[in-house]
Amino acid sequence: MNTPTAPRKPVAPNGTRKSSTKSARSRAREFALQGLYQHFVGGGDVASIDAFTRELQGFNKADAVHYDALLHGCVDLKDDLDALIVPLLDRELGQISPIEHGCMWIGAYEFLRCPDVPWRVVLNECIELAKDFGGTDGHKYVNAVLNGLAPKLRTAEVQADRAAGKPAPAAP
Repeated sequence: MNTPTAPRKPVAPNGTRKSSTKSARSRAREFALQGLYQHFVGGGDVASIDAFTRELQGFNKADAVHYDALLHGCVDLKDDLDALIVPLLDRELGQISPIEHGCMWIGAYEFLRCPDVPWRVVLNECIELAKDFGGTDGHKYVNAVLNGLAPKLRTAEVQADRAAGKPAPAAP
């Protein structure tokens, strides 16, 4: 099966590659996105995708519980997640890249089912996933959609941030 390309390491101002120390949850999101990509492109069943993904190098550094929640939760709630996403799109859902679609699913799922993860963290993590694995400027699209969902799905949290004068996060 095809999988997304390996993430690019960030570049420091001097042009050297920065080493990144990602959290176990960030790694879980990466592996969940790879699994969702396989689901979108290959259409395989989630159990086979899960088994394959768990064998990938570096999976042992991921938060396996969060990975399970994301991969299985997104696939189980796919119709609900798409129903939340579609009204915010400026094109047909079928025209969205599998990477952007997966990032949107992960973000919408975490907004709905992971209240322990602040909405700004969800948004930033999904933007980073889109930057690392997606096409040019795909992260801006993910940002716009998830920024549109956040006030609906995390109303109190977003309102509290606005009342505190925190600006809305934006993709660079």
